[in-house]
Amino acid sequence: MRFSAPRVALCALVLAVAAVTPAAAFSPKVTVRYTFDGPSPLADATGRGYDLSPVSRYGGTFTTVAHNGGRALAFPPPCHTEPCPRIALRAVATDLNPGRRPIRYGAAVRLAADETTKGENVLQKGYSASGSQYKLQIDGLAGRPSCVFVDDRRPQIHTAIAATGVADNRWHTLECRRAGPHLTILVDGTPRGQTVLPADLSVTNHLPFSIGGKGSFADNDQFQGVLDEVWVEIG
Repeated sequence: MRFSAPRVALCALVLAVAAVTPAAAFSPKVTVRYTFDGPSPLADATGRGYDLSPVSRYGGTFTTVAHNGGRALAFPPPCHTEPCPRIALRAVATDLNPGRRPIRYGAAVRLAADETTKGENVLQKGYSASGSQYKLQIDGLAGRPSCVFVDDRRPQIHTAIAATGVADNRWHTLECRRAGPHLTILVDGTPRGQTVLPADLSVTNHLPFSIGGKGSFADNDQFQGVLDEVWVEIG
């Protein structure tokens, strides 16, 4: 089979670009990452400026603890008598709206058996009751992590729940992964639960990205353990 000169030239150009372009150039972009290290523990480690700001009430605060050669954040311990200390860390970041695109996000967590509640938020953007949302949470006495998605237009909550709990006072890595119609929860790198999402499900809202809780108000789903290496990748 013979090709015209312009076609041959185009093929040569494509091959040349492929030869000099590193594979890393096509890797998902790290949109935001928080390592909680250094002199500014709430700084966005990617340098994009999505630094966190605390919102708190009733003395809610965090402390830093040693972890893996760096630092991690410890949130308020369990409280059973109101008013309880509450705190969330927020960043205004509209770029963290994935729309319909693939998205991965996660964190390293340490949670003891006596630190579980009916619901603790690790990270989220948006609210399920108003607008859209993606979220990573740890629920129930067994401390089972799950991933949540809610569409811009439809209020149905889609949840991928892990078959195993993580409330054993050990460090675990958690990841939520949306790829095509599938939403998967991974625990320590292994898929532990999955659900199917509508192909057109979209998450786009103007609400802040939050870590450790919805906010500082009552019923804020306060996280009560230790967090490290919080990250989001879109695309």
